[in-house]
This record gives sequence, C-alpha cells and structure tokens, in this order.
Amino acid sequence: MIICFSLDNPVSCDNVRSKWVPEVRHYAPNTPILLVGTKRDLREDPATVERLKAKNRSPVSTLKEVRAVRYLECSSKLQHEVKAVFDEAIRIVLTPGPQKKEQRKKDCAML
Repeated sequence: MIICFSLDNPVSCDNVRSKWVPEVRHYAPNTPILLVGTKRDLREDPATVERLKAKNRSPVSTLKEVRAVRYLECSSKLQHEVKAVFDEAIRIVLTPGPQKKEQRKKDCAML
C-alpha cells in the first residue's frame, strides 16, 4: 500500500498517523506500507523548512510510528524519484516478507 503525504503540510503527515494507517491496518492488517513524501521540491524552500521545524514533525518519526517498510520522497513537478516510488512498491510486493508461523487450531474430531 502506498500512502502519500505532502512534505509542506504537517496536517497531511498527521493524517497519515491518525486516519490512513489505522484504516489500512483495520481492513488489510498484513499489507506492507510504503510511505511517500510528495512535493520534494519544496524541501529546499526556506519558509517551508522553518514552518515544519516549528511543528516538530519529521517523516522519519512517522515511518517508525506507523511501521512502514520503506520511506521515499518524490516531486512530480520536477519528475524526481516518481518512477522509484512505483519500482519500490513493486519490489515490496514481489519480495516475500518474513512468514509468520501458522498457529494450528487444536480441534477435537469425533468419529
């Protein structure tokens, strides 16, 4: 599952934590999450950087909190790393993760 948020909007990052990840975990609990920060081009904007520092939020803390398998940033405006996002999503889906041992139910069979 690819979950995107805007790097220039702290509310967008908060929505990942409070809304989107709980929704995914509820309906698809074993689905790996690829967290993607969009508008990478604005990361160099001094006004945006100062505003984000004031909110004390970072994508890395969000990555750990939501237990995403990977974090990437892209910019569709500059066409920076957009293809990498989809390549990584494909790699995650095609690479099997650690398998949980199936717990056998102990059933009683009457003959």
